[in-house]
Amino acid sequence: MTQSYAFALRSAAFGTALMLATTAMAQDTPEAETTPAQPSLMELSTGEVINNAGSDDASYVSATHGDWEVVCMRSEEDVDPCQMYQLLRDADGNATAEITMFPLPSGQDAAAGATILTPLETLLTAQLVMQVDGGAAKRYPFTFCTAIGCISRVGFTAAEIDAFRGGANATWTLVPIAAPDQNVTLQMSLIGFTAAFADLNEDLQ
Repeated sequence: MTQSYAFALRSAAFGTALMLATTAMAQDTPEAETTPAQPSLMELSTGEVINNAGSDDASYVSATHGDWEVVCMRSEEDVDPCQMYQLLRDADGNATAEITMFPLPSGQDAAAGATILTPLETLLTAQLVMQVDGGAAKRYPFTFCTAIGCISRVGFTAAEIDAFRGGANATWTLVPIAAPDQNVTLQMSLIGFTAAFADLNEDLQ
């Protein structure tokens, strides 16, 4: 949270408190030359308890396989939904993007789905390019952007999942808006992919 934003919140809270105090004082002060009436009490909400879906402990790491984490979300169901997760870094080791992946039921064109989150300063028209161990490259479009970044929702075929299982490293390439003539290559390690994907497949069955 920035200092200016925190100051704005404090100012808003102070203004609200001041307004409440002023209103209460006005209610307690009778009008001149009139019969004092019983002042009405201001109805203040004490709030209600809600679940912790947005709290920091709403998700947890259930297992780590190599460079992949199996991250689960606490739910009221019998089984918590889980996905594979990896933080993607550029050539300088800077955390730049992240990917989550999950298996899909059989009988579909895609054997797994994935969500890639990149910075807002990504050139969307250049799309995302993925390559496994120097093999054939494949391009994926962006789906939408939010306040936290731009998202590409993709599907991987069974052949691509097999390539992940047998590979050592994959790369994701994006183009920054500030430098449209340059590429940023992100490393996606495949160490531990097979074990992490197997964990999720067990939950799917």
